[in-house]
Amino acid sequence: MSDTVRIDKWLWATRLFKTRSLATDAVGSGKVRLNGEHTKPAHSVKPGDVLAVDNGVTVWEVIVMGLSDVRGPAPMAQALYAETEKSIAKRQQVAEQNRFFREPGAALKGRPTKKNRRLLDKSNT
Repeated sequence: MSDTVRIDKWLWATRLFKTRSLATDAVGSGKVRLNGEHTKPAHSVKPGDVLAVDNGVTVWEVIVMGLSDVRGPAPMAQALYAETEKSIAKRQQVAEQNRFFREPGAALKGRPTKKNRRLLDKSNT
């Protein structure tokens, strides 16, 4: 095993993204930051690197603990990274806010359909 792995392969192997192409698109569009900097999908990660990952639903800040370029079982994938305390606290705070009030359009991806628009209008009145 080498001492570095492509960032898109690592994100896929850790199950932060469902497919490698989604991971590649996220890195290319700037939703993944490596040590605070934008990067390219072919850039390598090594243990100790800090990644800020926005997978569309949640924002994670993780430290690379191990390397793998193959997708294995979930417990093995979770052993490859450690979430920072700041990230855990922020995700819990967002979950607590959503428990009391959920943004009506938060579940929608992209432009709402006619049915979704009616539901949004109904919830706003």
